[in-house]
Amino acid sequence: MHAVSQEHYENFPVASWLCPPHLRGTVMAIYGFARTADDIADEGDASPPQRMAQLQAFQHALHACARGVPNDSAWPQVFGPLGHALRDHHLPLPLLDDLLSAFMQDVVKSDYADRGELLDYCRRSANPVGRLLLHLYGVDDALSLQRSDAICSALQLINFWQDLSVDGPRGRLYAPLADLQRHGLTPQQVLQCQDSPAARALIRDLCTWARTLMLEGAPLVHGVPGRAGWELRLVVQGGLRILERIESMHHATLLKRPVIKAPDIAMMIWRAVGMRPSTKNTKASAA
Repeated sequence: MHAVSQEHYENFPVASWLCPPHLRGTVMAIYGFARTADDIADEGDASPPQRMAQLQAFQHALHACARGVPNDSAWPQVFGPLGHALRDHHLPLPLLDDLLSAFMQDVVKSDYADRGELLDYCRRSANPVGRLLLHLYGVDDALSLQRSDAICSALQLINFWQDLSVDGPRGRLYAPLADLQRHGLTPQQVLQCQDSPAARALIRDLCTWARTLMLEGAPLVHGVPGRAGWELRLVVQGGLRILERIESMHHATLLKRPVIKAPDIAMMIWRAVGMRPSTKNTKASAA
């Protein structure tokens, strides 16, 4: 979650009006859990050891909550609603633990050797979100889980390439070191947001990777029932639209963070409506 974010776990599809009403409380409970942990890892002036201690206490509170122990933690606003969600919907505890492991990793790790290592981070920071939602929607077949992982990892990667100008000054380098080396770049150049033809070529390649993952997962929108499926369509189209925004600025995200604007929303809705069940048509309409 890092794939959730600079503002508050933005890769998490928050309980919007498209979310089934009977699940909104549970989705918001999961969101509150992830957002609070993300804040512990990233916000404020605490030292790394203090952040890690807080995250460990947060994890202890999670496991107590899962056992039904009365909530006496420092985060009753989180574990009160989450306790109901765990009991009512039997949320898989390992997925919540995976999210916490990614937040803990953010405290101690600031770069990634290669794409495989970064995808392992996405497996814990982003993919649990999709799997938790599929659990709520009663979707659990292997292909759907694989496609969900592809979408969530893609969203996390897109967030990284969108936020290069924000993460660099914070000492965070998510572009894999192997990709930097292949383009003749040093970590310091990216961290210092030094724009160059080589840097833009790097970002173009990374965006292509993210787009490929997103299109691999996109057919899932037809396997998620009802309003949730429509929300997922907009999530997919939002990620793809950010990639288009990055392309339109010639991949100069070391200089400026692209954002979705009002006219983009209408385009995303139009494209979401146009997504078709077949893989071929889904890819065409998602492009």
